Amino acid sequence: MGNTGIYVGLDIGTTSIKVIVAEYVKGQMNVIGAGSERSEGLSRGVVVDIDKSVAAIQQAVRQAERKTNIEIQKVTAGIPANLLEIEPCQGMIAVADESKEINDSDVRNVAAAALVRNLPPEREILTIIPDEFIVDGFDGIKDPRGMIGVRLEMHGILLTAPKTVIHNMQKCIERAGLVLDELVMNPLSLGKLALADGEQDFGTVLIDLGGGQSTAAVIHDHKLKYTYVDQEGGDYITKDISVVLNTSFDSAEKVKRDYGYADSLQASSEEDFPVEVVGKEAPVTVNEKYLAEIIEARLTQIFEKMNQSLRKVGALDLPGGIVMTGGVTALPGIVELASDVFEHNVKLYIPDEMGLRHPSFAQALSLINYTANLSEIDLIVQSTLKGNYATNKSNYTAKQVVKPDSEQFRPANNQTATQKEASEPKKERFAGIKKFISNFFE
Repeated sequence: MGNTGIYVGLDIGTTSIKVIVAEYVKGQMNVIGAGSERSEGLSRGVVVDIDKSVAAIQQAVRQAERKTNIEIQKVTAGIPANLLEIEPCQGMIAVADESKEINDSDVRNVAAAALVRNLPPEREILTIIPDEFIVDGFDGIKDPRGMIGVRLEMHGILLTAPKTVIHNMQKCIERAGLVLDELVMNPLSLGKLALADGEQDFGTVLIDLGGGQSTAAVIHDHKLKYTYVDQEGGDYITKDISVVLNTSFDSAEKVKRDYGYADSLQASSEEDFPVEVVGKEAPVTVNEKYLAEIIEARLTQIFEKMNQSLRKVGALDLPGGIVMTGGVTALPGIVELASDVFEHNVKLYIPDEMGLRHPSFAQALSLINYTANLSEIDLIVQSTLKGNYATNKSNYTAKQVVKPDSEQFRPANNQTATQKEASEPKKERFAGIKKFISNFFE
């Protein structure tokens, strides 16, 4: 499957904005060019200053246009999973055509019936994903068009998000002079790119470590089942380095990128590097191991909170293990550290497109991949949402995020005594650093 044409992915992140232009031909993605600009006006993945965000988006778009010699108009953008709610939906209609042959109009009507629901005023439906169609009691149908039937049903999944988050993102894109083709939930598109078909089917935890926040998503049976967002990301690691080493934020970021390790066991105590310290004329010498301990302390805290959340829903019982991506995963040793904390198989996803072989480009690429591979039936169902068929009433009690099925997702605690003993010395070693950092941020 795959549509043919030029697609543009716009990843509006907390620390950087990336624009990737690619051509899709017979299911193959050919990247033409990309642009990247330091992000402004965003905090923890959410737009907080529209004017600054618009300026940064325009800069990134102009970079991509110069490299590709293509005028960019339509884009597919991603939206973070902050306060995401996932809930099932279903609709049923009588087939309208006299011949009883199901057509596009019937599909739109049954999707519209599934969208009729009460929503609190602060929330908005982001997308509707059809799971199956049922024609006169026969289920498991992916595309009912052309079939003969009297009654048509659709079962699917609704993703809703805060109206403010959606509106501000749309406003930024429109004011940047762009047309929003699709607005996609980030974990949804990322799962389609980073996970193999079997991993999406049997179940896998996908972790995206970004600059502004860290997101864990459970993909099972090719569906997004659960998300967890930690409002700590790469920026928190940089702030920790800045405070502990008494250096500027920019200097701390450079030190992290050039000398940082996620796992202190891989860093050397004999390798030193200079750090510019506030209030001192001469740089101070710091060794790699000390820097790694600062980084590891924050990453361990992020992973431990994720681990607790994922174990509550039994997601770590899934056979697909854990797949990580995002800019922070470029730190050496992060797979080993995550394996120690989660006590589970962990692997890293890095795009293999020329010039984009860095995990920070995964999200923008996934947006292109997601849009280019939407089927006709997906496009018809989503066009119903764009036609404003959904109702919005205030007398509604918000539902919680849909948790994975309890029988398929049973909590597990497989940590052995040997593993616990091995982890104790490392915990003691970081206790002092954690306590110091907590005085500033916790």
